[in-house]
Amino acid sequence: MITTVTHYPIPDQAAAKVLGSALRNAGYSEDAIHRLLGEDAYSGDRDEVAVEARRLPATPLATIVRLFFLQLPVSKSDAVRALGPRGVEAIESTGLAEVGATVEPRVRILPIGRVLLASDGYSRDGEDPPDYVATYTPTARVLDSLTPRPEVERALDVGTGSGVQALLAARHTRHVVATDVNERALAYTKLNAALNGLMNIECRQGSLFDPVAGETFDLVVCNAPYVVSPETRWAYRDSEFQADELSERVVGSAAEHLAPGGFASVLVSWLAANESNPDERVLAWAKATGCDSWILTSLNSDPLDHAAEWNSHLAGDAKAYGEALEEWTRYFERLGVRTVSEGAVLLHRRDGEPTSRIDPIDEDDLDDASDQIERAFEARAWLARLGKSSELLSERLALAMPLRLERELEPEDGGTVITDERVELSEGTKHAVDTTEEALEVLTSLNGQPLGDIVQEVADRLQLTEAETIRLSREAVSLTRELLELGALRVR
Repeated sequence: MITTVTHYPIPDQAAAKVLGSALRNAGYSEDAIHRLLGEDAYSGDRDEVAVEARRLPATPLATIVRLFFLQLPVSKSDAVRALGPRGVEAIESTGLAEVGATVEPRVRILPIGRVLLASDGYSRDGEDPPDYVATYTPTARVLDSLTPRPEVERALDVGTGSGVQALLAARHTRHVVATDVNERALAYTKLNAALNGLMNIECRQGSLFDPVAGETFDLVVCNAPYVVSPETRWAYRDSEFQADELSERVVGSAAEHLAPGGFASVLVSWLAANESNPDERVLAWAKATGCDSWILTSLNSDPLDHAAEWNSHLAGDAKAYGEALEEWTRYFERLGVRTVSEGAVLLHRRDGEPTSRIDPIDEDDLDDASDQIERAFEARAWLARLGKSSELLSERLALAMPLRLERELEPEDGGTVITDERVELSEGTKHAVDTTEEALEVLTSLNGQPLGDIVQEVADRLQLTEAETIRLSREAVSLTRELLELGALRVR
């Protein structure tokens, strides 16, 4: 039986700390989950629980996985063997389970890296309460991956939900403020802070940035309910704002609350009336902040596809599904919308003329990009001071992350010909840059010398003419500038 929380979890800090220690001491971790249930365990849903449960051996660790990962009841005696008497007492004291002859879980607790995260767990689709608190969702993972993580004094997590972003920020921040309009979300955040022994998270109830009026932070993160819809059904998904107004406010307010040198990472959605220019609105929002911005687009949908995705929980009820699609598409027609986009807006506040860029990302292929993002913004500020791109030829550059060089070959007259050259980032955002064979030779020859000297050495080795050498210089500057802006290179 899978249960959903119908009460506020009680943030009994002492008991939660005991439970967190018991779970960690028992070896409850991401690696353990993957060993027991496979690499796709975290992407499973409620319908797969019965199958996953049959994969588990009869061990104390498997008991914990059954109880808190799969949200299935276990006997009290098995729970005591797995967590000890004090661990089971802590479960009851925190209200995370009903303890009798069996232990019936009310929440799901996921190991996320070094963090233990309690939430309502598996969605029951249309049966979820309006204040349902989601777990570590795919969008939470995207925001986690796209958040710079320097050591800072103050961080802000807006729309904290289960508190996962606040928990992650708390490990490199002296003080974190977490806000949410949903009281149950803040109860979970307090509970999760205690589960992880974190004492530097402050919770404030209120809408968006209202609880922190007039304050500034070194880091701002926000995974607000940015879905553009005609509904106000779920606090974690829907807002009471029209169209993409919530996203516009989030971008602008995040910038207003950034201290000098600060970073913001926010997930938003934006609309377009013109399919050929889908990012016009979000670019305007970003430029209006006065910050350097990096817009990372993950999805472009037409209104019908957007409506179908966010109402997929109704797919088993043809009548309800059809009515929802009709309501949503009429809403977008009234707004004159042709494209609905989703993605991240990254901001960095610094002195000087701000810069902006837009790139697509593949959410499924995303890695931790924290260091890359910091380097990218640092490089863009440096390039803005540098002036002409040609001045890069006098600079000494070095790789800052692993790169993959790709060549596409095609048959031609009994032989082969290179038709495509690419450089792909092996980590982080995994972006790829098209280039030429000769420019790749320059890239692979970076050795601490000025870029112009390396270009000349490559030209001599390839016996290029003067005109070809000039062309190679332009290509090398273009490639290295792009890789600097992506955070893949650094200036020595």
